[in-house]
Amino acid sequence: MKGPRHRRIFIYRYECRKWLLRLVMFAAVTAAFAAAASHAANPQPYTLTISRTGASDLDAAIGASALLSSLRTSAPAAPFALIARARGDIARIETVLNSFGYYAPKISVSIAGHDIGDAELPNILDAVPQDTSVEVKVDIARGPLYRLRKIDIEGAIPPNERGALGLSVGQAAVAPDVLSAQSRLLTALQEDGYAFAKVEAPIAYLDDAAHAVDLTFKVETGSRDVIGPISFQGLKGVHENFVRDALTIHPGQSYRPSDIEKARQALMALGVFSAVSVRATEAPSQGDRVPLTFDVQERPRHAVAFSANYSTDLGASLSASWTHRNLLGNAEQLALSAAATGLGGNATSGIGYNFSAKFSKPRFIAPNQTLELNVAAVKQQLDAYSQTAETLGASLRRKYSSLWAGSVGLSATHDAIAQEGTSRLYQLFAAPFDVTYDSTGLTNPLADPVSGVRASLSVSPTLAVGTTNVVFVALQGAGSAYFDLSGDGRSVLALRALVGSIQGGSNFDLPPDQRFYAGGSATVRGFRYQSIGPHFADGTPAGATSVDAGTIEFRQRFGEDWGAAAFVDAGQASTNNLPFNGTMNVGAGMGLRYYTSIGAIRLDAAVPLTHVPQTDSFEIYIGLGQAF
Repeated sequence: MKGPRHRRIFIYRYECRKWLLRLVMFAAVTAAFAAAASHAANPQPYTLTISRTGASDLDAAIGASALLSSLRTSAPAAPFALIARARGDIARIETVLNSFGYYAPKISVSIAGHDIGDAELPNILDAVPQDTSVEVKVDIARGPLYRLRKIDIEGAIPPNERGALGLSVGQAAVAPDVLSAQSRLLTALQEDGYAFAKVEAPIAYLDDAAHAVDLTFKVETGSRDVIGPISFQGLKGVHENFVRDALTIHPGQSYRPSDIEKARQALMALGVFSAVSVRATEAPSQGDRVPLTFDVQERPRHAVAFSANYSTDLGASLSASWTHRNLLGNAEQLALSAAATGLGGNATSGIGYNFSAKFSKPRFIAPNQTLELNVAAVKQQLDAYSQTAETLGASLRRKYSSLWAGSVGLSATHDAIAQEGTSRLYQLFAAPFDVTYDSTGLTNPLADPVSGVRASLSVSPTLAVGTTNVVFVALQGAGSAYFDLSGDGRSVLALRALVGSIQGGSNFDLPPDQRFYAGGSATVRGFRYQSIGPHFADGTPAGATSVDAGTIEFRQRFGEDWGAAAFVDAGQASTNNLPFNGTMNVGAGMGLRYYTSIGAIRLDAAVPLTHVPQTDSFEIYIGLGQAF
């Protein structure tokens, strides 16, 4: 009895010791793994060297694709993850080289002097003291450049469309060029009326021995189609007949995507739609006819806007406007505006107002022609003169192309004006016409122009009947040019020029408000409004019959919302009827810009560099949008 018991106890103690030993070993192993994992989880800092290929554009693309480069500081990696990142970069860099026409490259990556394929590399990195940087080297041999040897098209296409590929035998087999050829051929077929043509991604056959690439494009043209029935979705307040008449395409004409896009843009230009899209059926109906549907989203019928400006010379102005965008159902617009002006300011002597109502009817007589009728009333009390006037006007504005436009009009003005203590009353009858050019590509007047040219030429024959009767012609040319120095619109050089001349009357034959003045934000900043030019003996601006001014301005953006500007303005005005005869005056300054969704809020400060009567030490201008 005692033996077995003893044995049982022995066995029990043996089993306890065995499990205790296992427990101790498990704890030791767990602690070891935990320590190893803790060490492995520590980020491994590294320096990076990528060998140059000899082509700057290729080197830039490799650097942009390599995670070793882009994540080196932003996403530190533990040793194991660093090795995985390096392995992945080999494939990424190889893809870049292939896209440039190098299909047999050799790429190797080493970390701490060891190839990433070395089985001991993880242990080697684990032994590196914490926070000690290792060297990562990427060696690249781009190999021979592969060239196109053969270009085939499977499928029947018109002979004149083969050239649309834009590829030639012997040129480098650069992937973007090859893929662009697919898009060019598809576009050419669609422009030729094959609405449902298909061009598959090219198949490339590599000949490593000859360093050549053979390409095959598979094409299905389908039938040559024409535009079928046209329908509209989303019309509410705008009349369908008006919209249909505004379309530049019609059923039965050849199907061309470029013509359809022009029609979409024509509808957007009406000003009553916030969005216009067009879709075609997936297959022709009624033979070769492709129905189109224009989906439109109408803008709110009414719009209300408020704005404010301030300058030390003209003081503050507050304005409000109300616009009906679709008054009679055919995109007619009625715009009413009111402004209070001359609220303070060293070039004003009292509060003024500006009221206007303008009615616009698009597609008047001709598709690209707009009729404008306007009524305006203005009161202003300036250093140069005080004026109260009412004007009736009508004009026809025509858009000749995406760049050119022009207008011709008639106006009648009842003009009560006082200067130097003498009041005069005039009836002014004018027939102005102008031509404008704009290559900036902007439709929003508050958007920041970064490239292109804006120019205008206006001629305004005028009959003034009143204290004196005189017929004169005011000619004025203005232009601005914008140069994108950085290529991304963040550094812009802006130039502005103005030239004006009045023919047919001497300086004092003309109503004071019809004369030219310089000074202020529109001509020479740093000088009071209208202060540059001839003056009376008491220093009051007298006005001129000629004017010229120019500006050089550099604009720089910082971050997403901020920017700055530095500028120099110069200008002159004289009683000689030809410009460039007065005394040149120069102003210079700097400004801040805060960019919002509706335009840049502008703050400019400028000082005069020359002296005229009533010159201030500086002027400040605050407004919405750039100065020009």
